[in-house]
Amino acid sequence: MLKHPIQVMIIEDDETATKIYEKFTQKVDGFQVVATTSTGKQALELINVFTPDLILLDVFLPDMKGTDLLWEIRKQLRGVDVILITAANDVDTLSEAIRGGAFSYLMKPIMIDKFLETLKQYKESRLALLNLKTIDQDDVNNFFGKNSQTEPEGEDEKVRELPKGIDKHTLKKVRQSMKETKASINAEELAKVIGASHSTVRRYLEYLVANDEMEVEIIYGTIGRPERRYRKR
Repeated sequence: MLKHPIQVMIIEDDETATKIYEKFTQKVDGFQVVATTSTGKQALELINVFTPDLILLDVFLPDMKGTDLLWEIRKQLRGVDVILITAANDVDTLSEAIRGGAFSYLMKPIMIDKFLETLKQYKESRLALLNLKTIDQDDVNNFFGKNSQTEPEGEDEKVRELPKGIDKHTLKKVRQSMKETKASINAEELAKVIGASHSTVRRYLEYLVANDEMEVEIIYGTIGRPERRYRKR
């Protein structure tokens, strides 16, 4: 889990849109809107006072284009992530967003489900970067939104057959963490390692036990419920 909420700045000249983004951003666990502004000049002044983790940036601002502001932000702060929200549908704007390292590009009118999904994807990526020690090509593909084209057909079949509540990316993290764990581990300990909830990790571990990829040892103590500890077969 993240130690601190993801601090968000909203740069949008439409007051109604700003209120909508703020309301729904606050609904996503782990996010906190700390500032809003309607101009590029104000935004640049604000980022000299504090550094947000994430900026929700409109392209059409009264005093400058959002993509130009993106480059100004990049000059000063490389560690800030940006999601562009815009009615711009031209290729040049999209190209500038990609070159400027925008995390995502949402087109107006905004669909709230897509907005919330993008924030959750951002949070998952941030958590993954904090918890991963080494990466492989599949990890890179996931971060850059590309699916591996060399994955065997059998693997695709396994992904399609995953039961409800089991996500392939989280499953991969659990498998990788268990692979790196020499001794047995319980769900609470593994949850701290991968940054997920205890109940989520327990569900994935039990799934792997059912598939004979893990074995479980039940330890009976003197107080409370017995402890379930897992190890790779």
